[in-house]
Amino acid sequence: MDASSSSTTPTTRSNERYGLGSGRRPLTHEALDGLPEGKAVEHIRSVLVAIGVLPKRDEQMVRLERRVKDLVTSHATAEGQRILHRYATWHLLRRLRRRSRGMDITHTQLTVTRQHLRAAVHLLNWLEDQSFTLATCSQRDLERWMTSNDVRHRREAGHFVRCALSQKIARDLSFPAVRWNGPSQPMDDEARWATARRLLHDDSLKTEDRLAGLLLLLYAQWPAAISRLTVDHIEETDGVVRIRLGAVPVELPAPVAKLALQQVGARRSHAVLARTDSPWLFPGGQPGRPISVWAMGERLRKLGIRLAEARSTALFQLATELPAAILARALGMDITVAVKWQRAAAGDWAAYAAEISRRANLSDPQGEVHDRR
Repeated sequence: MDASSSSTTPTTRSNERYGLGSGRRPLTHEALDGLPEGKAVEHIRSVLVAIGVLPKRDEQMVRLERRVKDLVTSHATAEGQRILHRYATWHLLRRLRRRSRGMDITHTQLTVTRQHLRAAVHLLNWLEDQSFTLATCSQRDLERWMTSNDVRHRREAGHFVRCALSQKIARDLSFPAVRWNGPSQPMDDEARWATARRLLHDDSLKTEDRLAGLLLLLYAQWPAAISRLTVDHIEETDGVVRIRLGAVPVELPAPVAKLALQQVGARRSHAVLARTDSPWLFPGGQPGRPISVWAMGERLRKLGIRLAEARSTALFQLATELPAAILARALGMDITVAVKWQRAAAGDWAAYAAEISRRANLSDPQGEVHDRR
């Protein structure tokens, strides 16, 4: 093996394979989109974006738009395709862009949106098989589908039906939304605090895992939100460290602040690229990209954290201590969600709320995070 072959990198070999280095294929996103999907192509794309050859774009949104096009064209009739296109473009995608507020969407958001569209396709296919349309379908027909053995994504289909009613595409139908009456996951505050103490004091664990786990256990942050934090979300002024999870920065207690500053100073991407600095607080394996939501969730699960249960417990406690408006602004959640959690905490869960409301704040004068017995 000569020196030239031994010095080639996986990226170089991939460029040669796809004709990117020879000039046979232009260096554009569209050119890469025309190649077979896979990790090699995505790695090339991330490298080109990281070094500024290609502009940054929301890859999850691009992937979702492709899936939307495929699902819309999968329906047999032109009328059905028109309805699906209208539903996808003017309702699902527009709402998703509004909620993302200019940030890249997550894989979870992609999956949820795709499930909603699949539900619509499934219902329209069933109506077509029964020689019905949304306009001619009766409530009795709809209920027959809802109780059939092959029904899929029933809750998501309800979202489609209600949208069709609001747009006058369907009429005389009723598909009530499922009302949220509080957390469905069991809540174990003892286990939550025990895990938080372990993350604070166990130096054998990685700093990034400890910090991510505490953001979930103490501040009810989903892996999707944690993975998209940048170093600029951590602020230090006059010895006080704050983290910006929503519109209002939250002051971190001393031991959590220490971990946050350590992570800011030591963050490194596993994919080192010409010493390119990563803005992400939790860098991922591809240059210029944060850790994926799936990978973040797996790391937290390996710490023994049950994601949904831990978040419900943390959010429930916070909802008993903070007004809904402050909760929404501090944690970066929608105000309607904050109001629902506060109502749940003040309603059927009153006995539990009375107990945890006596617990201490996140820190004591010595900076120790704990609960007060």
